[in-house]
Amino acid sequence: MPDTSPRRPAALLSVRVDFTPGGRLGPGKADLLEAIEATGSISGAGRAMTMSYRRAWLLVDALNRMFERPLVEASPGGAKGGGARLTPLGREVVAHYRAIESKALKAAAMHIEALRDAMAEQPPAVS
Repeated sequence: MPDTSPRRPAALLSVRVDFTPGGRLGPGKADLLEAIEATGSISGAGRAMTMSYRRAWLLVDALNRMFERPLVEASPGGAKGGGARLTPLGREVVAHYRAIESKALKAAAMHIEALRDAMAEQPPAVS
């Protein structure tokens, strides 16, 4: 757990994978996929992330088109209600992304700590 005492600012590392010629996978999309898995729906995942259903749906659509097979399967609503779930590829993509994220953090930990040690006690506000 990062040291967030007043003398030491928190430091976070985010990883985004940019695929050429297009498509990105980063922490927000990975979080959305995990929220879909946890809630069983795109709308529930959006609510959990304080994101509109439309925004969540557009991100899922982009992710599904980015890979050769869909990452999320959605079933329409109705008497029993709809839902969504990750496909096996969706779970695999999240696992690979989280592994990249974890390894990058471990590899950078010493350097992040050195940067934190060198920071001023109260970083200047950006205007």
